[in-house]
Amino acid sequence: QVQLAESGGGSVQVGGSLRLSCAASGSPKTIYCLSWFRQAPGREREWVASHKAHGKTDYKDSVKGRFAISRDNGRNTVSLQMNRLKSEDAGVYYCAAGVRTCGVSDYWGQGTQVTVSS
Repeated sequence: QVQLAESGGGSVQVGGSLRLSCAASGSPKTIYCLSWFRQAPGREREWVASHKAHGKTDYKDSVKGRFAISRDNGRNTVSLQMNRLKSEDAGVYYCAAGVRTCGVSDYWGQGTQVTVSS
């Protein structure tokens, strides 16, 4: 079992920055992929970025060049640095863990709210 706890959400103006963190507890060393998803009101949850155990990262096209995902295996954390935020980046951000693949998230955090105001 793995427990995920997000932190770092908040309110920011368009163009601002936020850093989200996710702490994994339980058996985090078994995790292959740590990802961030988000869900805006009235919309489906969407994938934002992933960090694989061997270091490869992937990003949703709309956040490339603005967001950066990083992983600290020693501290069992994954972070998402979000820069040049846009109004469409607002939503609840979720940390997710895939034990074997990024295609399937086996564990989810509770989410942290990101509000972007103009």
